Amino acid sequence: MMKILNKWITGLAVSGMLLVSGCADKLEVEPPHSITDKQIAELLASGDEAKIRIVMGGMANAMPLLFNNAGATGAGVADMYYSNQGLDVNRSIEGNDIILGDQEGLNVLSGSIEYQLGDFIGAANAKNGNYWRYGWFCITTANQMLNYLPDETVANNNFLKECKARGLFARAYGYNYLMENYQNAFLQGGKDKLGLPLYDRFQPTQENKPRSSAVETYAFIKNDLNRAIALFKEAGIGYTTDITDIDLAVANFLLARVSIWTGDWATAISACNEILAKYPTLLSQAQYGGKNIGTAAAPEIRPETNGFLNNAQNPEVILGFPLGAANTYFTAYMNPYGRGNGGLERAYKRIDNRLYEKIAPNDFRKDAFSLAPLGNYTYPPNNTVAFIPSYTNLKFAATHGLNSNNKIDVGASTAFYMRTSEVLLMKAEAEAMSPATEAAAKATLDRLLAARTKTGMTPLTTATYPAMQGLTTLQMVQLQTRIELWGEGGREFYNNKRWNIPVDRASSANHVTKSSLPVANMTLQIPEDEILYNPLAVQN
Repeated sequence: MMKILNKWITGLAVSGMLLVSGCADKLEVEPPHSITDKQIAELLASGDEAKIRIVMGGMANAMPLLFNNAGATGAGVADMYYSNQGLDVNRSIEGNDIILGDQEGLNVLSGSIEYQLGDFIGAANAKNGNYWRYGWFCITTANQMLNYLPDETVANNNFLKECKARGLFARAYGYNYLMENYQNAFLQGGKDKLGLPLYDRFQPTQENKPRSSAVETYAFIKNDLNRAIALFKEAGIGYTTDITDIDLAVANFLLARVSIWTGDWATAISACNEILAKYPTLLSQAQYGGKNIGTAAAPEIRPETNGFLNNAQNPEVILGFPLGAANTYFTAYMNPYGRGNGGLERAYKRIDNRLYEKIAPNDFRKDAFSLAPLGNYTYPPNNTVAFIPSYTNLKFAATHGLNSNNKIDVGASTAFYMRTSEVLLMKAEAEAMSPATEAAAKATLDRLLAARTKTGMTPLTTATYPAMQGLTTLQMVQLQTRIELWGEGGREFYNNKRWNIPVDRASSANHVTKSSLPVANMTLQIPEDEILYNPLAVQN
């Protein structure tokens, strides 16, 4: 197995069971750190629901936290590669639509190598290895729990069915994450290439395995997702009100994403319809991005009203985390008024003028970016003054922390990882790829466009959106995906890869670095440590 991961994995079973200090007394085992796999299996087989919940509760509750992770990569806390949010931001700035900073040659900015499209795919490059470690951390963590949940142990226990479903989902997520990074897009030649070594259980001394084919790997991923969905249904776990849960909406979201990547259009449409029936409401104009209620010289932009910083104002959130539990690295990287690198340290995240100009005047998403410079701003805590340039995003902007009147708390926010608008766009794409449903794709896009039309204006449609005239239906979907998901989850990078769209900034008026990146260079090489320690590993 992935040898370089071993040193990052610690005893999940033990840590899960030690969530509460009194667990050892309740389980009548001593000391807690010496609980063996055999003892855990016996407890699970005992039929004692209270003990079963103690044993499995910590492990199962750890599964959602994999998607709000910090530390799995082994990078330092100050490194953008420390969290999965940072991994995603680095992917976002390796594209066409986001500009980093406003001055060429600022190599001190966090993300400058990524933005300049330097080497981030090489086998020996440490940046590459962080994605590998994070993906395998998810897989290994899931397998550690799944070891205890064979079908005969789960039997008819609904709680254990839910636990197993969470583990299967987490494993599928990890494998899909690695496939998106370490192989060509399935529909762009990746189908005939290698996938990943497939492990369905964890062992401390894991055997080496060769890479399976891409087809076999995606079949493994889909099987995990379908089994997870079936178990959730059997356990009576549907669409929960707790957005921190892994539930049917979360599982169907990933199933739709995997199906889009592999060209399984019917499954993608079906999975999206399942979600949209439960999450029909989209962000309003008032909730979309930061709004200045102060003055240009003394801006006041409250996160309480920004649906991207406050989940209570975002009816679209399918998977997210509340204030206090949410990691806020993303906010630090994206907020121009923050104390992190996205603000005080001047690594402003700005929109490429070419995309900005394609946003219709009556589309309120245009207001999520400032065409004019925002000007000088005095940052807490030391009253440092810096100039915020034109085209800077207000989508993730706030001058204060959530529920705080003290600017020193700027950056405090909730976090989200999946939302309804992306589901609409995945559905529209799947529909656009089939002649039988192409008209339906436009209707799906019209639903999004109507919801993004400024108050009091005639609803925008695919027929009236200025920049969409003359485009194919798929190109319409691609444009709206770029606009709607700007800055979110590294989506542009991964979409470029599967749509076969290279990075080409030559014609941009405001990109600081006019670099280019062919699609062939969007696939990472297998890290050299894996090649070194696994004699069965084969390089891309």
